[in-house]
Amino acid sequence: MKLLSFIAGGRASFGAVKDGGVVDLGARMAGCTTLRQLLEAGRLAEAVRLVASAAPDHPLDSITFAPVIPDPGKIICVGLNYRDHVAETGRTVTEKPALFARFACSQVGHLQPIVKPRVSDDLDYEGELALVVGKAGRHIPADRALDYVAGYSCYNEGSIRDWQRHTSQFLAGKTFAESGSFGPWLVTTDEIPDPSKLTLQTRLNGNVVQDTTTDLLITAIPELIAYISTICPLVPGDVIVTGTPGGVGAKRTPPLWMRPGDTVEVEISGIGTLRNKVVAEPA
Repeated sequence: MKLLSFIAGGRASFGAVKDGGVVDLGARMAGCTTLRQLLEAGRLAEAVRLVASAAPDHPLDSITFAPVIPDPGKIICVGLNYRDHVAETGRTVTEKPALFARFACSQVGHLQPIVKPRVSDDLDYEGELALVVGKAGRHIPADRALDYVAGYSCYNEGSIRDWQRHTSQFLAGKTFAESGSFGPWLVTTDEIPDPSKLTLQTRLNGNVVQDTTTDLLITAIPELIAYISTICPLVPGDVIVTGTPGGVGAKRTPPLWMRPGDTVEVEISGIGTLRNKVVAEPA
């Protein structure tokens, strides 16, 4: 099932894609107005049954896409998790995954504009596979970790490279307002039982700039969940963004930055394509 967050008629809601439209679950499930609340309540199976018997409430092309989880408790990103990206940065593979945070205000939904900040021209793309946590856990063993996943989505972990290099800490360049995107929807794990069998491609203005398979992750998704859940409890709606492959714009000659007017796409097999235009931040 494909679950998404959206705005229709001025009202924020969440729902499921069906027959070219959207079944509005926020209007149909008492006590749940967001996708995060649905996961927190453990009502995913109820949503599946409801969607099976419901007709779409909105055409898909009539809604405004929001980030898949607009209100996550945590967005935890993984750096340097593909060997070709480690190599292009001149770094070495670390024994443990490199983690940093993004904030919810840094992400937009499918078809919504990514904003190039006025303080920098160094806006880079990073196509990544994201997972959404479906149930709470701490000290989760790797061999059971996928049981804690609700589903998977595409993420463009837009990065402001000059600000990222201000210090040894990545955060400053990784969470500018509306600099990244998350969507178009969450594909539940019954449709993606093995996230290591996916292909990922990033395109800028139709040109392929990143192309990989998720079996090449240095730290695989089960081990990421085990490691992160040792640090802090994971709860429904938390987002883990698993890392970008080689081909980022900063490491090209000359650098390839996203500019206002560009279109950037992240496509992952079994999920779909996250597409965004780039606009300039108003002066």
